[in-house]
Amino acid sequence: QKMAGIVVGVVNACEPVPNKDKLKELKVDVGAGEDLTVVTNAPNVILGVRVVVATIGSKVTLNGEEVEVKEANVGGVKSAGMLCDSTMLGWSGGGAGNAALVPDTFAPGDSPPASRPRMDGKASEKKGEDEAPAMSAKDKRKAEREAKKAAKAASKGGGEDAEKGEEEKS
Repeated sequence: QKMAGIVVGVVNACEPVPNKDKLKELKVDVGAGEDLTVVTNAPNVILGVRVVVATIGSKVTLNGEEVEVKEANVGGVKSAGMLCDSTMLGWSGGGAGNAALVPDTFAPGDSPPASRPRMDGKASEKKGEDEAPAMSAKDKRKAEREAKKAAKAASKGGGEDAEKGEEEKS
């Protein structure tokens, strides 16, 4: 059970730690009824993002060795867990030191995915059956060009056919 105690959390508060340059004190909802206080120096954490939290007692790999997460005093603030980066979770991609983020299809307390999720919404969005898949910009431009050509041809062709019709009648 490698991921025991490692859960998705929503950042409900994000305040700088006084007199500490890079540290932020977060209040994170991990689905436990009350927000955990977690101190981080991850630059990509802002209010409202979904992060992956290693709660107290969980084990993470830090610089190649397995460590148990304990309550710690970080910059004068008690931190009840730590944010995971991609390397700790074994994800490929995502910078070390940046908090691992997950899309909002994950609820507080959920287990994080086994690999780094796409954060552009493409993989996780649930589409209704009647919804057309989103077109790429390239396909949109192609469709616009074809529509213009068709319109041009129709206006040209329409004119000629009408003239021919007149000639046949006389």
